[in-house]
Amino acid sequence: MSPLTWILGLPLLAAAGLCLVPRTSKGVLRTVAVAVTAVVAWMAIDLLLGFATAPVGRGGYRFVQQIPWVESLGISFFVGVDGINLGLIVMGAIVAFAAACVSWEIEDRTKEYYVLLMLMTGGILGAFASLDVFFLYFFHELALVPTFIMIGVWGRGERRQSAAFQITLYLTLGALVALIGLIALYLQSGVRTFDLVTLTDTLAANPMPAARQYFIFPWLMFGLGILVSLWPFHTWAPLGYGAAPTATAMLHAGVLKKFGLYVLLKVAVPLLPEGAKEWLPLLAWMCLGNILYCGWVAMRQRDLNQLIGNSSVAHVGFVFLGVASLTTVGVTGAVMVMVAHGFLAALSFALSGFLYRQTGSLDMGRMGGLLKQLPFTGTVMVMAMMAGCGLPGFGNFVGEMLVLFGGWKSDLLICGGWISFRWFVAAAAWGALIVAAVYMLRAVREMFHGPIGETWRKSNDPTGAWRRLPYVVLLVSLLALGVAPRLLTDHIEPSAKLIVDAVERSRPAPHLATAPGHPIP
Repeated sequence: MSPLTWILGLPLLAAAGLCLVPRTSKGVLRTVAVAVTAVVAWMAIDLLLGFATAPVGRGGYRFVQQIPWVESLGISFFVGVDGINLGLIVMGAIVAFAAACVSWEIEDRTKEYYVLLMLMTGGILGAFASLDVFFLYFFHELALVPTFIMIGVWGRGERRQSAAFQITLYLTLGALVALIGLIALYLQSGVRTFDLVTLTDTLAANPMPAARQYFIFPWLMFGLGILVSLWPFHTWAPLGYGAAPTATAMLHAGVLKKFGLYVLLKVAVPLLPEGAKEWLPLLAWMCLGNILYCGWVAMRQRDLNQLIGNSSVAHVGFVFLGVASLTTVGVTGAVMVMVAHGFLAALSFALSGFLYRQTGSLDMGRMGGLLKQLPFTGTVMVMAMMAGCGLPGFGNFVGEMLVLFGGWKSDLLICGGWISFRWFVAAAAWGALIVAAVYMLRAVREMFHGPIGETWRKSNDPTGAWRRLPYVVLLVSLLALGVAPRLLTDHIEPSAKLIVDAVERSRPAPHLATAPGHPIP
C-alpha cells in the first residue's frame, strides 16, 4: 500500500474510531487526535526525504496506487506525488498536527469537534494526493463541510453565525461553478475517464478545440478563484477566519484554501492551454486586487484577526501572479508561496487564538508591551510578522522572489500588447515591500512595544514544552524553507516545467506569447 494511502487514511480511520469513544473521555479524544496527526506528519516528512529515490510510476508520479472503483465512468482511487503536491502534503500534515495540539481549548462537544477535525484533515490530504479528478473534488468537499459546522458551533464572536452563513454561501457557489467546469472538461475531453494522467496524455495528443477551451477555462478559473478568495470574491475570508475556532482557521487558511490554486495548476492550465492563454491576462489584473487592495484594507484594521485575514488574502495574489506568468521560475515560486504561506497563516492564527484566550480581545489599540509580559509569544509573533513582510531567511521570501523574477522574465502581453507583464511585477513588488511592511510594522509597534496594555495584565506565556511545541514546529518549518529552499525547489522545478511546456506546445494566441521556462540557479 502506498504511504499516501496511509497518510490520508489514518485521519479518516481515527474519525471513525473516535465515534466509539465516550464523550466524557476528553483526554483520550485529544490524545488520539494528536497521536494520529503526529504519525501522519512523520510519514509525510519521510515521504519528502525519500522522494528523490522512489520509483517513478505512471505520468512521472511517485508512491502511486490505483484501485478501480466505477470503471464504467472511469473513476478510480488513484494517488501519487510529484513536485507540485509534495510540499502541499507535507505542509498540510504538519499544520494538522499543530492544529490538533492547539485544540486543547475546546471544552464543549469535544467528541464531535475531534471527529470533524480528523475528517477535515483526511479530506485535505486526500484532495492533494488524488490523481483522479472525481476523488480530488470529493475529498475537497469532505474537508469543506466540517469547516462550516465548526465555525457555526465552536466559532467566537457575535458574528459567528453570519460568518458561517457567508462562508458557506461563497464556498458552495465556488465549488458549484468549479464543478460545472470539471464536468464540461470530462464530457469534452474525448475520453470517459477522471484519471488525470490519462486526461493529460489524451489532450496532449488530441487538444480540445480552442473555442471549447475558451468556454470551460473561466468556469474553473472563477470557481476555483472564489474558493481561494480571489479579488473581488474575497470578502468571506477575513470574516470567516475571524470567527473560526483556532484549529479551523489554521487548516482552512493555511491548507484547504490552496486547493483551488493546486487544481488551477494541475488541471486547468495544462489541460486547457488555449483557455489559459486567453484568460490568464484577466487573472493578472485580478491578482493585483489581492496584493494591493487587500493590503490597503489590512492597513486600516484594528483587529488582529482581520489584519491576518486580509494579509492572507493579499499573499494569495502572489500565487496567482506566478501562475499567470507562465514561466518555470514563476510557477515554482507560486508553489513555494503556497507552502510557505500555509505555515505562516497557520502560525499566525495559532498565535492570535492563544492571545484571544488570554485576553478575550484582539483589539490592537488595547495592546502594548507584549514582549515584556509574554516574551515567548511576542518573539514568535514578531518573527511571523517579519515573515509576512517577506524578510530574507523565511520561506515566504524565497517564494515571492521567484514569482517576481519569473514574472519579470515573462513575455506575457496584456491589452492587445499595450501593457507588459513587468508593470504587474513592479506593482506587486511595491505591494510586498511597502504596503505589507506598513501594516506589519505598525502592528509590531502597537502590540509589542511601549507600556504594557490593559489586556496583558493577567496574561502568561504557554507553559511547558508541549504547549509551545506547535508554534515552534511551524516557525522551524518556515525557517527551514527559507534557509534550505532546495528541499522543495529541486522537486518543484521539473513538474513546473512540464506545466509550462504544455502551454508552450499549444497554438499561440495572437495577443499572447509565453517565455520558455528559465531554470532556477
